[in-house]
Amino acid sequence: MKIMDQTSSAAKFLLGGIGTGTISLDHNARLCDFELWNAPNKGFRSPYSFFAVRTETSEGEVKTKALESRLMPPFPQGHGFHIWELGGLPRFEHSEMTGEYPFIRYLLTDAEMPVEARLEAFTPFIPLNTDDSSLPVAMFRYSIKNLAREELTVSVAGSMANLCNLSGQDAWTNPQFSGEYTNRFVDQGSTRGIHYVPLDRDESVLNYFEMALLTPDSEGVSHLDYWGDGTWWDELQDFWSDFTEDGALTPGRIAKGLHGYTKQPQIPMASVCIKKRLAPGEEAQFPFVISWYRPNRVRSWDKDMPVSDEHPIIRNYYAKFGPALMTADYLVRNLARLEGDSRKFADALRSSTLPESVIDAVSANITVIRSNTCFRIEDGTFFGWEGCHDKEGSCAGNCTHVWNYTQTMAFLFPELERSMRETEFLRETDDDGYMAFRAYRALGDARSKHPPAADGQLGTIVRLYRDWKLCGDDVFLKTMWRKAKLALEYACTHWDPDEDGLLDGQQHNTYDIEFFGVSSMINSIFFAALRAGEEISRYLGDETAARRYSDLHARGARKLDALSYNGEYYEQRIADVDEYKYQYGKGCLADQLLGQQLAHVSGLGYLMDPAHIKSAVRAVHQHNLVRDFRKYCNLQRTYALNGDGGLVLCTWPRGDRPKNPFTYCDEVWTGIEYQVASHLIYEGFVNEGLEIVEACRARHDGIQRSPWNEVECGHHYARSLASYAVLLALSGFRCDAVNKTLTFNPAMNADEFSCFFCCADGWGLYHQTHGVDGQLNRRIETLHGDLSGYRLA
Repeated sequence: MKIMDQTSSAAKFLLGGIGTGTISLDHNARLCDFELWNAPNKGFRSPYSFFAVRTETSEGEVKTKALESRLMPPFPQGHGFHIWELGGLPRFEHSEMTGEYPFIRYLLTDAEMPVEARLEAFTPFIPLNTDDSSLPVAMFRYSIKNLAREELTVSVAGSMANLCNLSGQDAWTNPQFSGEYTNRFVDQGSTRGIHYVPLDRDESVLNYFEMALLTPDSEGVSHLDYWGDGTWWDELQDFWSDFTEDGALTPGRIAKGLHGYTKQPQIPMASVCIKKRLAPGEEAQFPFVISWYRPNRVRSWDKDMPVSDEHPIIRNYYAKFGPALMTADYLVRNLARLEGDSRKFADALRSSTLPESVIDAVSANITVIRSNTCFRIEDGTFFGWEGCHDKEGSCAGNCTHVWNYTQTMAFLFPELERSMRETEFLRETDDDGYMAFRAYRALGDARSKHPPAADGQLGTIVRLYRDWKLCGDDVFLKTMWRKAKLALEYACTHWDPDEDGLLDGQQHNTYDIEFFGVSSMINSIFFAALRAGEEISRYLGDETAARRYSDLHARGARKLDALSYNGEYYEQRIADVDEYKYQYGKGCLADQLLGQQLAHVSGLGYLMDPAHIKSAVRAVHQHNLVRDFRKYCNLQRTYALNGDGGLVLCTWPRGDRPKNPFTYCDEVWTGIEYQVASHLIYEGFVNEGLEIVEACRARHDGIQRSPWNEVECGHHYARSLASYAVLLALSGFRCDAVNKTLTFNPAMNADEFSCFFCCADGWGLYHQTHGVDGQLNRRIETLHGDLSGYRLA
């Protein structure tokens, strides 16, 4: 994904580990969206926090600019940019932003500057290595190239506010600080720089927070513990003058002048500077590390819940790595391995022969796992919201019917996915098989009062089967199966009381409403769950249960084909579509075969007549893909408009749209786009599937919308993690760790095919070529882990 100079841009790239909070870089290379306090914080820019470069020739010609590109309109501020927003800093004229997760790169150029500036920033990301992917750090590596014909003295300075005592914002949106704090210069061997710490609290209290701005360089390093002690904006003026004067920082410097007054600076600033000499044509690196530490949270989904016996203080999982200086030290001392393995992953994914739109969709949405959508507590349990509102999580509780669609984490970090199964079955499923689709009890709250979600509850059983096949851990399977079987039996008893194999009662689902009658969406997931139950029961020696589930599935599939298939696609069968609000009747539902897509991903085979399934999923592409929304009427939430293309949730090509169709029916959700796209590819409609992916990614082009933030009900919406299924469908990858087999069945016709893959024991590249004699040559290139016991099936 490459973003050039534009009038404006929505692009923001997240830096930070799994469950640590994040800092973002926008298209100007500006630091933004500091979200480090167990909650989203969209729009918050840390005051005066930026990097700058100074150049000086042998004749003493000095040029100083922020290492950012020019700001572009509109500029709607009623009082202009506030001083701490740094709107008036001189900046580079042009920028180019290129992202290949987890790396973001910038090229900054300016005809007036004798240097070319590059930035590469990242946080380590290594599939299967969860701890090293959960570090609260961000690495910034500025590379400055001397374009002049003479030697230059070049300095790069990083400045950061002490956010330890940030208490909020005033009516002018100015950051407010309270309490006591200090900025300390530290040198711990591997790094040196500023340690920002509070003085009025220790890490036993809930709101303890510290951070650090450091460099691993040792030569030419200077610093400022504090920016002056003036009033108004003297501090910024003094810093800029000091830096511009000689390219080094002077601790204790105080600006002179009469008739003023001094006070403790309102915003506690500090800076670190690196100074080097560059010969003509020489390029040098100026590295910095930002690390942070917020060890505690309340044991509740509500971040503002008062601490009590029911809701005590608990620790974030990442607190195990220690305070800010320790994580920075760990990063720098292990940088070769951490960066090497992260780059190995990025290169492997990018070197796949898959279409660029697919690689972008897979890599860009990984950010969901590291956004504030997700967090992890001290015992390792993983939790996920549905997404992020600007200042708080969106829709709590590991929502089963949203996470139903996700595939990325299951394949890249299977231990985290298995944690969700443990929560769903061991903590949120009652002994009668009722599963709360929002995991409240797991964090000490009362059980959700919502009715169980049919799609989510049944989907967890399919995901259990998938996760067991990926890891091959029989202990995990047996531990989960007692409650999982109860959840499956609950479906048979409560949603199919006549045991005809069809669910036809009240079925709460991901559209936040209930379907009544017969819906192929819900029943296809039921069939997938029955198939999973059949396979698991047979493996565990319970042939009676296996036969029961098989018989139910067979009866239900025959009946659904007879009742619901209209010759082109599957309709909802209900006597009077307007008897209940929010049904879809004769509509062509994008999710009508969600269960079949989940079955394909998990290797459970066809659930109904294959010919009907192929026809139905093709109908979704034909009827629901809108290639231009300028004439499309949507009176609901709008995720696609103007010349965008996208897949709407439901259409009525044969008429009879209900008076009050189900909520969201006219919307476009990226997670469902990926679900349908992958299913089309599984059925052999590769071009049709790729057309949907390309339409989705074209909307997230970095100008209209951020490439690294696919929204639905909130930012970084979990359902977008369905994008990984497109990679699975194109490669035909399945892992059976129980029998130690890896299966690849590429959907793309090519003489040469290669693709990234990952299972619980390792990851790498699959290569397939056709020899001159037509012979198929296949091999696995293992890049991480141990796959020596596996064979290609």
